[in-house]
Amino acid sequence: MANNSYSGVKNSTANHHGDFGCSLKDLRSLMELRGAEAIGKIGESYGDVQGLCTRLKTSPVDGLSGQPADIDKRKEVFGQNLIPPKKPKTFLQLVWEALQDVTLIILEVAAIVSLGLSFYRPPDAEREHCGSAAGGVEDDGEAEAGWIEGAAILLSVVCVVLVTAFNDWSKEKQFRGLQSRIEQEQKFAVVRGGQVIQIPVAEIVVGDVAQIKYGDLLPSDGILIQGNDLKIDESSLTGESDHVKKTLERDPMLLSGTHVMEGSGKMLVTAVGENSQTGIIFALLGASEEDDDDEEEKEAKKKEKKEKKEKKKQDGAAENRKKAKAADGAAMEMQPLNSDEVDIDEKRKSNLKEKKEKSVLQGKLTKLAVQIGKAGLVMSAITVIILVVLFVVDTFWVQGLPWHKDCTPIYIQFFVKFFIIGVTVLVVAVPEGLPLAVTISLAYSVKKMMKDNNLVRHLDACETMGNATAICSDKTGTLTMNRMTVVQAYVADKHYRNVPEPQLIPAAIMDILVLGISVNSAYTTNIMSPEKEGGLPRQVGNKTECALLGFANDLKRDYQAIRNEIPEEKLYKVYTFNSCRKSMSTVLKNADGSFRMFSKGASEILLKKCSKLLTASGETKVFRPRDREDMVKKVIEPMASEGLRTICLAYRDFPVSEGEPDWDQENDILTSLTCVCVVGIEDPVRPEVPDAIKKCQRAGITVRMVTGDNINTARAIATKCGILQPGDEFLCMEGKEFNRRIRNEKGEIEQERIDKIWPKLRVLARSSPTDKHTLVKGIIDSTVLEQRQVVAVTGDGTNDGPALKKADVGFAMGIAGTDVAKEASDIILTDDNFSSIVKAVMWGRNVYDSISKFLQFQLTVNVVAVIVAFTGACITQDSPLKAVQMLWVNLIMDTFASLALATEPPTESLLLRKPYGRNKPLISRTMMKNILGHGVYQLIIIFTLLFVGEQIFDIDSGRYAPLHSPPSEHYTIIFNTFVLLQLFNEINARKIHGERNVFDGIFNNLIFCSIVFGTFIIQIVIVQWGGKPFSCVGLSIDQWLWCTFLGFSSLLWGQLISSIPTKSLRFLKSAGHGTQRQEIPDEELEDMEEMEEIDHAERELRRGQILWFRGLNRIQTQMDVVSAFQSGSSFQERQLRRQPSTSSQQHDIRVVNAFRSSLSPYEGLEKPESRSSIHNFMTHPEFRIEDSEPSIPLIDDTDAEDDAPTKRNSASPRNVTPTPPSPPLSPTPSPNQNNNAVDSGNNHLYVEGNKAAGTPSAPGSPLHSLETSL
Repeated sequence: MANNSYSGVKNSTANHHGDFGCSLKDLRSLMELRGAEAIGKIGESYGDVQGLCTRLKTSPVDGLSGQPADIDKRKEVFGQNLIPPKKPKTFLQLVWEALQDVTLIILEVAAIVSLGLSFYRPPDAEREHCGSAAGGVEDDGEAEAGWIEGAAILLSVVCVVLVTAFNDWSKEKQFRGLQSRIEQEQKFAVVRGGQVIQIPVAEIVVGDVAQIKYGDLLPSDGILIQGNDLKIDESSLTGESDHVKKTLERDPMLLSGTHVMEGSGKMLVTAVGENSQTGIIFALLGASEEDDDDEEEKEAKKKEKKEKKEKKKQDGAAENRKKAKAADGAAMEMQPLNSDEVDIDEKRKSNLKEKKEKSVLQGKLTKLAVQIGKAGLVMSAITVIILVVLFVVDTFWVQGLPWHKDCTPIYIQFFVKFFIIGVTVLVVAVPEGLPLAVTISLAYSVKKMMKDNNLVRHLDACETMGNATAICSDKTGTLTMNRMTVVQAYVADKHYRNVPEPQLIPAAIMDILVLGISVNSAYTTNIMSPEKEGGLPRQVGNKTECALLGFANDLKRDYQAIRNEIPEEKLYKVYTFNSCRKSMSTVLKNADGSFRMFSKGASEILLKKCSKLLTASGETKVFRPRDREDMVKKVIEPMASEGLRTICLAYRDFPVSEGEPDWDQENDILTSLTCVCVVGIEDPVRPEVPDAIKKCQRAGITVRMVTGDNINTARAIATKCGILQPGDEFLCMEGKEFNRRIRNEKGEIEQERIDKIWPKLRVLARSSPTDKHTLVKGIIDSTVLEQRQVVAVTGDGTNDGPALKKADVGFAMGIAGTDVAKEASDIILTDDNFSSIVKAVMWGRNVYDSISKFLQFQLTVNVVAVIVAFTGACITQDSPLKAVQMLWVNLIMDTFASLALATEPPTESLLLRKPYGRNKPLISRTMMKNILGHGVYQLIIIFTLLFVGEQIFDIDSGRYAPLHSPPSEHYTIIFNTFVLLQLFNEINARKIHGERNVFDGIFNNLIFCSIVFGTFIIQIVIVQWGGKPFSCVGLSIDQWLWCTFLGFSSLLWGQLISSIPTKSLRFLKSAGHGTQRQEIPDEELEDMEEMEEIDHAERELRRGQILWFRGLNRIQTQMDVVSAFQSGSSFQERQLRRQPSTSSQQHDIRVVNAFRSSLSPYEGLEKPESRSSIHNFMTHPEFRIEDSEPSIPLIDDTDAEDDAPTKRNSASPRNVTPTPPSPPLSPTPSPNQNNNAVDSGNNHLYVEGNKAAGTPSAPGSPLHSLETSL
């Protein structure tokens, strides 16, 4: 066969590309086929896979030669394994985006108008008619300089834009660096020159023979050469959630971007990079985006404007209609939306989809920024109105002047000046530095976390980690060193406390044992010679198998020799290890036609399948259940209690007389085994873990261990780590028991049952991935404790994917982790070490604190600047702080301060406080005290200078200066003092928990020092040489010293403020809570249903519009609801799409209730009660995943319940599940005491002594259940 196909190659090389036996086009068309078609095509064109290998000049056993020339040639002919990334935005595009800021646009317009008007000069004769304000103060030079203010504003706008664009650009650059770092880390095993080597994914070429195993993400397309029990999850390409079985006979085609869920094998790489299936899809996406983008955007904008006008008329009605229908929980479509509206909605959705969801913190910040912005808008509008009114009254009323045609431009100039003052107030009021501070802080942290072995994949994960209240950690590799060695063995009827000497084991048993270990393990697992002289041997591949291979070496046998004798191709059948089987078996065919199967697996599971035992004589004896119990008590439990993992090794013979068994009947195959030996494998606890866990517990974070190991092993390790302390009342539980306790009679999972268990649960052993997912979901959805839980999870296996996705923060292992786990995670631990998680907590808390520091500083400046501008303008008809000065203040306090305060390094003291949790306000009462205290102090100083400053400093007053008058010393001193007050207050802002020493660790942060110093230098330059554009006059040394002293005094004042206990100031409120689920109007919830990510800023802005219409349309709505429900019969078949939301107004509910009776005939509606279980897709057996969206709920978790405000971190109970009212005696939760749960062992409930904590309708009380079911 091979010869024929090879001669074919000779003939066809001439017309084929680059003297390979097949062209890129042939391979591409081949990879588009599936199943039988593909096999047919391979047979027809190449004979078989072997023939294809020959044509691609590679060997299925030895792979490519690995010669650089050959590799380069293949890259040239078949392409590289790279998909070119999307082009980054250019600096100019970023500048253009920064210019889109509304306040900046308003300023630009105002500045241009002011510029234009400044060139107009009325005839001097008539100047007098225009009123005293325009009085003839100006000499010619001054009049010429009228344009400077407008130009200066434009210039400062340019500065702000450039700084913003530069920040965005550097942020993007950092991201790209991070992305490429993640890509470089990904390596894959290929065979080159007969050796298995790990190469970066980008280096894979067509013709490579790649080894694939459980958990891999396939890096390229290929054809299976040899496979064991291989199952692939192709949902990422096809949307089919069932795992596809791959065999040489039925379907050998493997596609890039799909996940290996079970088994192992070898594949011949046939397409890489842009020619692979994933590459082709990317190319299609990229091309369509680029073509359509520009035109679509323009069209959409025009259309949206038109829509908005039309929509405003219908909007209110539509909004409220939606609201009402959600109120009843019967979210049926009431009317088809008009088609244009649908289009726009679709577009808006697709745009929103691209924006990644913002985190808890960004949600809180956006909300706060919008609130402050609204207040600023009101203030600035009032300022403008007051200025205009005062001017008009003064000129036309008090002076009694008529409106002179020639004076019009002068009057307009005044109005423009007032308008500019108003806009500047707005610019200062809007804290656009907030989002910037978050970004800088996160980007900085992410960069630094790299050094602490945390590779952050999603920015917000880093900040969420600071709020974590629970960590569910794996045992193997995270808490332990993942360096396994066999230390005890039970073989030939004897329990050896140390590895036995080879001569103590009978030869017959030894042969079976070593043969079983060698062939019944992945051939990718190996023990290599140590890297350093005298070091420990290196373990490659599965660590449990490494321990067994090491055991074979300790018995002075060479497993590699056996493997060379029986290569992987000769294995007859392999049942690979997976989480359901908890065992692995390999079948060999003997020369006489009989079969022998070797098995290894968890001892208590495999021993149940053993019916015989090998004795010292090499004979087998019957192994009864009674013997098994003895063995468990005498061998397995003692091993497990020392923290050893116990593995049983067994075999079974299938004689020729019985014929070949049916290998698919696994249950019949894996029975009546003969037990050869039980080994105890030690995996020592990492030395730094106990300390790290202590830190977590001190920081208020509960650590739970979730492992697949035996419960005794798990308990022993948990005690060594410090998760369990002797004498604690905490629970250790097996997965089976856990499942039994959380399910009701119908087998559905109930949140209430989980709530009884999780607060006390510390170790979950023998758990399946589903148990882990259930536990994580149960803790996140729970409302038992006052504080909502934020859960971090670690995982390494493919099966951990769902739990990692579900958790608030998922940590994947960088070394032991499979690609699937890394894909699902938020942070990758590059050293697989638990203590790196503690570092992540520290950084996360630091981000939160940095933002709070910045807020404290920013809000003080905002409050003072706005009040000064406002009152100054109202009293003296001119703002003491000019537009350009305000912009400078805005620049230092926004951009520079966010850089300075957001880059504070974390300290250990961050781990001494409890986590903030989801609903903790951004601005604590202590911070509120600081903001108000400093604000009042600064206002007193500024106003004193404004109204009596000229007497203090003995200078001319700057108040009531006419238009275009030169800058005065008086106002320069005010400006200078104001800026210096901010500078010194920036040092105060470094501490937010009321600490005394604000200079503590200041020199650790060079960025902070350099920014404060730099700002001071620039301020000197502006004041001394800024002149007309900055409305400044040079000051004398005396005046400078006074200004600096006044600025410095704010540090002393800070000490005074921190002496006042916050508790005594009862009137202080906290601010900046997260968006509660209840606050989100239902119509938005509905829109969000289709979106996976939500942008809080957009929601806030849209909510503003909605509020306008809501009041007007109240009555109309109710009429609509009525008519809608009367015509309800057409919606009989519609499925209920969203749960009832507690926020719907009572009024609507009443109207709806009146018509509820008309709903009863409609069977199609799912009753709210049927939603009482937390795992929707698990509780309804008939619920087929395919019927719903193409996403797989288990992995992707975008089922309806998760579309709460933010998918990862909704700021309030995730899912207000309507629960049947619980019995009156339900336990009342106590604040923040994890241990205070009801013991799940007893079936009867009892109330904890701590009753005081229960609120009038504490979660869990009948009243609360009733509220939620509403």
